[in-house]
Amino acid sequence: MTTLGVIGSGLIGSTVARLAVAAGYDVVLSNSRGPETLQELVGELGPHARPATAAEAAEAGDFVLVSIPLKGYQDVPAAPLAGKVVIDTGNYYPSRDGRIPELDSGTTTTTELVQRHLAGAKVVKGFNNIFYRHLGELARPAGSPERSALAIAGDDAQAKETVREFLDAIGYDALDAGPLAEGRRFEPGTPAYGQPYVGGKPNFADLPGEPAGVEVLRAALAAAQR
Repeated sequence: MTTLGVIGSGLIGSTVARLAVAAGYDVVLSNSRGPETLQELVGELGPHARPATAAEAAEAGDFVLVSIPLKGYQDVPAAPLAGKVVIDTGNYYPSRDGRIPELDSGTTTTTELVQRHLAGAKVVKGFNNIFYRHLGELARPAGSPERSALAIAGDDAQAKETVREFLDAIGYDALDAGPLAEGRRFEPGTPAYGQPYVGGKPNFADLPGEPAGVEVLRAALAAAQR
């Protein structure tokens, strides 16, 4: 059975873990506070989930989700992730992460920073443009007219295909936005960030989710200002 390693079991990480277990994956969970703090979540998820350290989750995962505040990206263990597909959910919030000059100047993007740190891994940006509650609510089977799409970006075509297959399994279509540099099109402040999943409204965290298919998301990505 395929195993997803999770580094960071907060709102997005735990939601992806729930969807993954429901789709038949094993999940190895970690956070910054230690495995003992994950017992409640593991108990909820059942026998296909177990707690671990970040290094153990990185080692155990056939592919790995990194879902931590951006300010901590250099703490992600790089060695056990070499050669693996890594899904980075991170966003840059200066009020939380502090100022990062390369991001402020637009010379790079958040996931390009993560890829630089995890030089041996194949990093794909994903899950960063949808509110965690909507992510849990909007999953639909393949072929459903109410199926939503999530944007991904990456520099490795095979890695993106792995992520596309995972998204399909947990209830979402994938829209390939291009290389990692194009991840800027669905970062905070863009039309593709949160808004497609509430009918285009800006106050998405306060609203119930609405399905957003590939064409809705494609239009939102195209509207992003570089």
